[in-house]
Amino acid sequence: MKELPLHALRAFASVHEHGGVRAASRALGVAHSSVSRHLAELEKFLGAELVVRVAAGAGRGGLTFSPQGEALGRALRESFGAIEHAVNGVREARSPRSVAIAARPSFAVRWLLPRLPAFEQAFPDVEVSVLVEDRSGEPDGAAIDLAIRMGAPAPGSGYEALMDDALYPVMSVDSWKKAGRPQQPEDLAGLRLLHDRDPQASWEAWRRVHGPPALDIRKGPRFTSSDTVLRAAALGQGVALARHRLAAADVAAGTLYRPLGELAVAVGPSYWLVLPRNLGPRPAVLTLVAWLRRQAAAEPGSPLN
Repeated sequence: MKELPLHALRAFASVHEHGGVRAASRALGVAHSSVSRHLAELEKFLGAELVVRVAAGAGRGGLTFSPQGEALGRALRESFGAIEHAVNGVREARSPRSVAIAARPSFAVRWLLPRLPAFEQAFPDVEVSVLVEDRSGEPDGAAIDLAIRMGAPAPGSGYEALMDDALYPVMSVDSWKKAGRPQQPEDLAGLRLLHDRDPQASWEAWRRVHGPPALDIRKGPRFTSSDTVLRAAALGQGVALARHRLAAADVAAGTLYRPLGELAVAVGPSYWLVLPRNLGPRPAVLTLVAWLRRQAAAEPGSPLN
């Protein structure tokens, strides 16, 4: 690291991002000659040509990148982007009473956010920020203090089981009536299935337990999030296989209807608390963790038949 020309690397990353020296100099707020000098210094340091200067009007800003320049530019932009993300995360954690929690979009929207006002009322001095992300693994501890992950954890991970879950079909009341009021598993064969790409919430899991064996799970549209597939079901576009924890509020409100009554499929522990193992949690984080545990314990168990 001591020998790397970091200023020159940053200048070249900007040249690659903006497609030219002049555009890069405007983005960095420095003179055009300064960026050109950094570019020349970097090529000399590497012993390789990074840009190929062409006739005016050709390429972007009168230059194009050599294969080595293109590869280095992409790597630098990704690396500087990661550094920027980490720095912003540290800068945003201004107060020791602030907590950043990460969760999948569907879980954040349907389970976490509706409960946060109660937390804020009980602990007004703790400020909670919610970051939505589709990833697994432990949080980095810089931008995220705590995560709630869905699905099965990796072996040996430091996950703590928060809640179990169950699956059951849901649809709109109007769709149920138009379909002749289906109420047996066999009736699913005549309905349009909506699929969640979440592997834990697949129609195959339902068919294995309740059938019918002839249910064609190849047909029907696919959705990339549980929230989207439940919204499609509420809009009358078909029948979805819902996660109880995410659909319970809509079922209670009548937005979604369970045509097969109490039939359900248990999927076991499905939501996990994850803390970064390289950092000791702050008191504000421990307050939120304890509250989440109480919220999960206070909820009725998954409805199973």
